[in-house]
Amino acid sequence: MFEILFALLPMVILVISMGICKWPGDKSSLLTLVITVMLATFAFGIPAQEIGFTLINSTTRACITILSVIWMAVFSYNILLDSGKIEVLKDQLATISTDRSVQVLLITWGFGGLLEGMAGYGTSVATPAAILVTLGFRPLFAVLVSLIANSEPTTFGAVGIAETVLMEETGCPLPELCKATIQQLYPFIFLIPITLAILADRRRQALLKNILLGTIVGGVSFLAQYATAVYLGPEMPAILGSICSIIIIIAWSKWNKKSDTIPTKHSPRQIYQAWSVYGLIIFFILLAIPFNFKATSLLLFAGAFIGGQIQGITTSRQFTLLGQTLVQIRSTIIMVIALVSISALMEISGMVQLLANTLTSISGKYYAFWSPLAGEIGTFITGSGTSANILFGKLQAGIAANMDIAPSWLAAANTTGTTAGKIISPQSIAIAASACQLQGQEGEILKRAFPYALVYGVLLGIIVFIG
Repeated sequence: MFEILFALLPMVILVISMGICKWPGDKSSLLTLVITVMLATFAFGIPAQEIGFTLINSTTRACITILSVIWMAVFSYNILLDSGKIEVLKDQLATISTDRSVQVLLITWGFGGLLEGMAGYGTSVATPAAILVTLGFRPLFAVLVSLIANSEPTTFGAVGIAETVLMEETGCPLPELCKATIQQLYPFIFLIPITLAILADRRRQALLKNILLGTIVGGVSFLAQYATAVYLGPEMPAILGSICSIIIIIAWSKWNKKSDTIPTKHSPRQIYQAWSVYGLIIFFILLAIPFNFKATSLLLFAGAFIGGQIQGITTSRQFTLLGQTLVQIRSTIIMVIALVSISALMEISGMVQLLANTLTSISGKYYAFWSPLAGEIGTFITGSGTSANILFGKLQAGIAANMDIAPSWLAAANTTGTTAGKIISPQSIAIAASACQLQGQEGEILKRAFPYALVYGVLLGIIVFIG
């Protein structure tokens, strides 16, 4: 009995410190790490030497496989901010159409999804919401639709880091994880664009048009994401799915005569410069796939660096930005290292298996329905699907083994669950509120977003259970 309570304690401490006490993620995760070390030593009898080795190994793995990608992803976005070319992208998107449904889908689902696939970590919520406000949308509405749109693309995270981490934590083959993930999410790839289009234009006479538009966008996105996830890997589904969505939305706006366009004020050269960073990153990733080159951080750096040169940023300034980005993500560095270490210590001490056995016996055959809830809770607490996969990935795989379910299916349920949790993540809400000058209204945003997250989570649980 006491062993079960001890095994639960790290999760409980993390939930209380971050979710109730509202401590920052770095401080909460460090406190939890200290408690986990003490539990592993005194409650589960793990030798100090083995704990030390585990901490060193976890820190090394976190830096090489996770933090290097996060660093370069945020750096690529900072290049656009520093050069001012992000404004060109914003202006170009704003000139595509005057149709509200088209604008919302293009900016939140299309461009927002692209930002999530490239950089993640708040950029994919803040930037689309701010653009919508400049187009005349109410700030609360802009934040809400940006949060909803940011759900499904977070499955893979920035250049697939969330899925890659899940593979490392569970040992499940990456192709199986990617396929299971898409299979669980495919209804939402249709439902979310339809929902966004309807929310943007609630007129009864526009209902059929919005359903048709959302279905077409969802269908194109699904085909792109499925083919990419199954045949290329986790780095590109969100990116190529978003690009294909942008193309089909623009094509729709050109075909629909009511979607009047606004003349762009930027030259082709300026547009080329603005898209150069992300264009080069995509090019390098696609170029590396046939050679099975997995150093994603180097590909991100190459694309961002060369793109920065094209945008007129000097080499010295880029390296200054590189250092500033490292300082910017310092809290994330501490949090990720601590979480990876907690996960590893819980595994070697037997806490993960103990929790898996307990949850299996309590929930029985119905656990699959509840399995996405772990990912939802993890993302709600940490704000990151990657962190949620670190926290609960091993646990899901362990439960799957107990229930004679394919480990990749329940592991995928964890990462798909993060997409529902992302809608109501306090971190995402705070970032979006700040971008739209809604500080102090975070509670109202959460109230409006919660019903969508609830329906999303229930439907996802049914899909996982049936599957």
